[in-house]
Amino acid sequence: MGCEGYSALAPVYERLGEEIDYASWADFIESCFQKYLSGRPSLVLDLACGTGRMTRELSGRGYDMIGIDGSAEMLSEACQKERKGILYLLQDMRSFELYGTVGAVTCCLDSVNYLLTEKDLTACFSLVHNYLDPDGLFLFDVNTPYKFETIYGQNAYILEDSFGKGKNAKNIYCGWQNCYDKTTRICDFDLSLFEEQPDGSYFRSAEHQQERCYSMDELKTALEKSGFEILGVFADYQFSAPTKTAERWYFAARAKKS
Repeated sequence: MGCEGYSALAPVYERLGEEIDYASWADFIESCFQKYLSGRPSLVLDLACGTGRMTRELSGRGYDMIGIDGSAEMLSEACQKERKGILYLLQDMRSFELYGTVGAVTCCLDSVNYLLTEKDLTACFSLVHNYLDPDGLFLFDVNTPYKFETIYGQNAYILEDSFGKGKNAKNIYCGWQNCYDKTTRICDFDLSLFEEQPDGSYFRSAEHQQERCYSMDELKTALEKSGFEILGVFADYQFSAPTKTAERWYFAARAKKS
């Protein structure tokens, strides 16, 4: 996503996230375009694009795409895949620059939660507003307080995947320990990745990541301070209203410009 903590995970990120339904997510994004824009956006920025999975999905649907991420390793993976004319830029989501404006900005997979202070949050939102066309659309999602407190909490998980056949078969395991502090509302993720080697041994790598839990009011305030009109907050791709047990909030906001 938009952080520097994906050096170890970058090569296997998409394999460990194969359960993510990017097609349905992109359907939702296109539904938002149709619902909130007067026409099809000519250029779309995918902010904190990671390995470019969503960027490629939207590019394949005919959108001209720019992908920005703060991890060189994640962008390296993105550039090794079919680019279809996508422009990838290595930049921090708190201080990125573009040469012009875009019709829409997407920021998927809780990348906004990697902004650990309200100052960083507002800096990012203000830049998004700056680089959007008048009435341009900003779509992003966040992990909810319910998810941080209940799903993450102090829990540990194991992710696993295998690929290849015969002698080329390879197993990958990722140990994921969460530590959520209700006072600071910061969740620490300690990740240990084990990759099977040709001789049957496993290579271990580790990295540390952090996310910040934001309340609905904090996110709405940051958007409004940055010049956005909030169009809706949803719990799923069907535009359902948020519930107490929603694990993700999907925001749609319009750039108001004088």
